[in-house]
Amino acid sequence: MKRRTDIDEKTASLALQSLARALGGLSKPEEVRAFLQDLCTPAELEAMADRWRVVPLILKGVPYREIHELTEVSVTTIGRVARTLETGTGGYAAALRRQQSRASASN
Repeated sequence: MKRRTDIDEKTASLALQSLARALGGLSKPEEVRAFLQDLCTPAELEAMADRWRVVPLILKGVPYREIHELTEVSVTTIGRVARTLETGTGGYAAALRRQQSRASASN
């Protein structure tokens, strides 16, 4: 992503925190979906959905080529998601745990 040079890191961090609070304040999946559709372009939504779709497959140890065949997500994107799972901030793992715990609670 291209960084704008006129915004300092503190301002960018505060903007990201504000966005996170907005998302965190939504309680229903339909609200989150509507917010994301208003916020993002169709291409951005597709890219995020693709990344999210491959997370469980990567964690199950499915080979990248097989994930690509199953999802049509590029091997490059799959590799980026895998790298983020290893070295990122834990957001994917936290969201997946939350999703799984909700699924378990509803069964």
